[in-house]
Amino acid sequence: MPSKPRARTGASRRRTRDHGRVAPARAHDARKPNRLAGFIRKLGPGLISGAADDDPSGIGTFAMAGAKLGYAPLWIAWLSVPMMIAVQFICAKIGMVSGMGVAGVLRRHYPRWLLYVAVLALVVANTINAGADIIAIAAGINLLVPVPIGFMVLPIAVLILVVQVWGSYRLIASIFKWLTLSLFAYIGAAFLAKPDWGAVLAQTFLPTLHFDNTFLTMVVALLGTNISPYLFFWQASQEVEEQISRGRILLRQRKGATVDELKNGLWDVITGMVLSNVVMYFIILATAATLHQAGQTEVATADQAAQALRPLAGEGAYLLMALGLIGSGLLAVPTLTGSAAYALCETLGWKGSLDDTPRKGRKLYIVLAVLTLGSLIIEVVGVKPMDALFWSAVINGLLAPPLLVLIMLIGNNRRIMGNRVNGTWLNAAGWLTTAAMFAAAIGLIVTWGQS
Repeated sequence: MPSKPRARTGASRRRTRDHGRVAPARAHDARKPNRLAGFIRKLGPGLISGAADDDPSGIGTFAMAGAKLGYAPLWIAWLSVPMMIAVQFICAKIGMVSGMGVAGVLRRHYPRWLLYVAVLALVVANTINAGADIIAIAAGINLLVPVPIGFMVLPIAVLILVVQVWGSYRLIASIFKWLTLSLFAYIGAAFLAKPDWGAVLAQTFLPTLHFDNTFLTMVVALLGTNISPYLFFWQASQEVEEQISRGRILLRQRKGATVDELKNGLWDVITGMVLSNVVMYFIILATAATLHQAGQTEVATADQAAQALRPLAGEGAYLLMALGLIGSGLLAVPTLTGSAAYALCETLGWKGSLDDTPRKGRKLYIVLAVLTLGSLIIEVVGVKPMDALFWSAVINGLLAPPLLVLIMLIGNNRRIMGNRVNGTWLNAAGWLTTAAMFAAAIGLIVTWGQS
């Protein structure tokens, strides 16, 4: 996220030929710049996307993998890093260069039926997932304070909605950044679990692949959890929000991206995706070192994993897992409902930004309210959260591969991207990821039929 340009002085700014935009250059003053602070300030949509990917449903999947398979799936964490970076950076470029979110691009350049199918599936899956995650936040609080889960669900949903509607985009982004710190609790929990580090290193760097149904199903689940359609829409839309917050209100002002902006966007995405997979790695490690070693291989949810860790790894690991569950949920739910709301508004041709007042952005906020409060229907009708997550995973697993094809086509469309189309390496990584997700979707269908 590039900083705002300073006052114009002979060498302090330079023009680029990319759409005539003025690119800020680094300031040169007497003081030595704090590079770390500057780097952190530039982090935004990529960091938040990566952190939001570790939502309670993802944490439950990671815990299940460690409990069932021990250290065996650890290598999947580093394997999926380049896949996630490629996909999310292409989505970031789409938002930065086109000035629109993914749904807006689809609406303008592709058949409407394609847009409607993709967005409908996204809205359904995200709403179900958000409801399950709100229940998970309540379950995490219940691990610390003995308040019934059912009493907390509505207040949590209303709190999240209030922050989105009445908070500015900068405030919301800042809150999201701080919430990413909660994910480090899982790393602490893993160290408190006292794993066998020799076995950990061996399984990390010497991958083993089993062709039994259990292992292949878990690989499908891990890939499907990491590379989720809602993150595609969220990443592009938040890049647009970043530009709007810097005063580029009109579409023509947002079109195009400088080399520096793309470079900052890439580092933002890399940071977020690495964080996401580090957290995944340590959750698998923690549950493998405790639950799997103790023969407790059946874990259905993240809060069950935290409870199971208590007698095996101690009170510290239990508390860290509970805090991580709450923080990750508070980060994930607005991302789920927000990405669906952006997509739906762009589909209908409605304008709206999180920087808008409730009156000006009422259409976006009404959609957000409907999706957030509508997600609670799974609690009202008594649908089990794990069943809800299963069906949202099925929808996401089937939606991701064809949507990735669209993302790749957009990324190579010169009418949309101009001279910022994907390069050779980005295309190679993107298409390999697409092929892997098609394989995962086929695996999901096959294993589903066998169950």
